Amino acid sequence: MSLAGKKVGILIESDFYEDEIFYYKHRFAEDGVEVHWLTRLWGQPRITFHGHEYKVPFDATESFEGMSDEELRSYAAIIVPSAMVSDRLRYTEDVAKLPPATEFLARAFAEKDVIKGIICHGMWLVAPLPELVRGRPVVAHNNLHGDVINMGAIYTDQDVVVDGDLVTGRTGGHCHLFARAILDLIDAKEEPGRRHRGAALGGRLASGGAGPAG
Repeated sequence: MSLAGKKVGILIESDFYEDEIFYYKHRFAEDGVEVHWLTRLWGQPRITFHGHEYKVPFDATESFEGMSDEELRSYAAIIVPSAMVSDRLRYTEDVAKLPPATEFLARAFAEKDVIKGIICHGMWLVAPLPELVRGRPVVAHNNLHGDVINMGAIYTDQDVVVDGDLVTGRTGGHCHLFARAILDLIDAKEEPGRRHRGAALGGRLASGGAGPAG
């Protein structure tokens, strides 16, 4: 498929899972999708983050803070990746206030035309605002099974779960299945009159390969 002109925003911070992040970098581009790496820049023009497995450096220059609603709606999908990215991004200087990254995610959830992708430990970013997934079928890393239940979500034992505009994945090792589901949904929105192969994603993706990353 060709999805030229579509944009995907992926949250990034230190201790990211390199195999997953660099897979997205190349896989989305393969279908013509423009990838933007979004983070908190803390008033700086650029921050260099480092991966968890191999300490690979990754430069980020775009912030989700201050993004207008119009700009947010220009994204086909917003993705929360695995590993420690979401834990670092859910830091808040004032515990009486939501983390800025969770606020941003909530704004994305309010936009039904924006696909939300959350994989593995990415569900940590939802924890301060559990109503975002309450009553919805999701999957997360096995270590977060209790967290998902406590959020009021419906834990679904599949490697990838698609629920309308929400795509969740079990681990970073399932990033290929997760990205495929998101691309299929973007493609379906591009040509809504066409029956697309994402119609039966749940059953087809349930037996995908596993990976150790969190």
